Amino acid sequence: MKAAILGTVGVPGRYGGFETLAENLVRQHQARGSGTDLAVYCSAPAYDVQPSNYLGASLYYSRWKANGLQSVLYDATTLLQCVWRGCDVVLLLGVSGASILPVIRLVSRMRIVTNVDGIEWRRDKWKGFARHFLRFSEWMAVRFSHEVVADNQGIADYLSDTYGISPKVIAYGGDHAVNLPSDAGSAVRSLPCSPGYALALCRIEPENNIDMILQAFASSQRNLVFVGNWDSSDYGRRLRSKYAACANLHLLDPIYDPDELYRVRIAASFYVHGHSAGGTNPSLVEMMHFGLPVVAFDCVYNRHTTEGRADYFRSSLDLSALVAGEIRADAGARMKEIADRKYRWSIVADQYFEMLSAQRQTSATLLTVNQGKQQ
Repeated sequence: MKAAILGTVGVPGRYGGFETLAENLVRQHQARGSGTDLAVYCSAPAYDVQPSNYLGASLYYSRWKANGLQSVLYDATTLLQCVWRGCDVVLLLGVSGASILPVIRLVSRMRIVTNVDGIEWRRDKWKGFARHFLRFSEWMAVRFSHEVVADNQGIADYLSDTYGISPKVIAYGGDHAVNLPSDAGSAVRSLPCSPGYALALCRIEPENNIDMILQAFASSQRNLVFVGNWDSSDYGRRLRSKYAACANLHLLDPIYDPDELYRVRIAASFYVHGHSAGGTNPSLVEMMHFGLPVVAFDCVYNRHTTEGRADYFRSSLDLSALVAGEIRADAGARMKEIADRKYRWSIVADQYFEMLSAQRQTSATLLTVNQGKQQ
């Protein structure tokens, strides 16, 4: 079977959730030693060095960027390359290039599986034409994919209610985050404050309820370490300035080194998750693997991810009350049990590879039936 993963910046993964997914599918594919010919399409501008193979997967490069306006061309051109290469099945991550799917269906028998990500067009950052185009792309992906994947039951319910389909629910793994650093003995090095702090980490965007979280901790004596891209937007810079005088708030720049991030995570006493959109969030399932109690914004996606067994807040007052109370350490054991049961990459990869194989088998069956009719 010739399969391809496209729609991400590429591998090695170093950008976001889809890249982490692609990276771990490649690793699981190598560990299995299956007979699948797996390829990953990568964005050439993101890689100074462009090897042709990574962990047994073939790498192909596109001149276009995988994000922003160029993502439409990136997805469209890589889909056409998959047709030219004779791929049996593709896993398309995201809906940016879905407008070309009718053409792909017309000129090839290649099976298309699309992970639609979150309900992207609903995000506050998209306005006007961009919002309408993303909604149209979502419709095209649902209409012209052979199978649709949702990473959260809340997303699946939306797709079912809106389009009348039954998507496959496959979440993300997070167990890679608990791999011990190379020098685990220095686990308290470079911490911004004493271990036992609350931890939050995310992109600094309004939909992640950053101000709500900071406001709650500003009125508390408890230390909060908040990791994010504060200097990437006026919104982040304003918040950093607004809370600069709060000695218990430690607003750190993004941490990309896995060992350093491990040290920051392992020294926390609980995790605060403010995301309100986007389905199953990778940072949440990663933190669940650390066995820490989770305090999450109360939305359907977070409740599905944590099976309703975390603590939840909808306002800074709610969060202040939780922070002022006792965060039970045994609540972390509940999160760890869920993570081990649902959010391991071996489980996620099994679901994806079984689905891709089933699509390949369906294609072969249909081809046999059509050939029989022509005889």
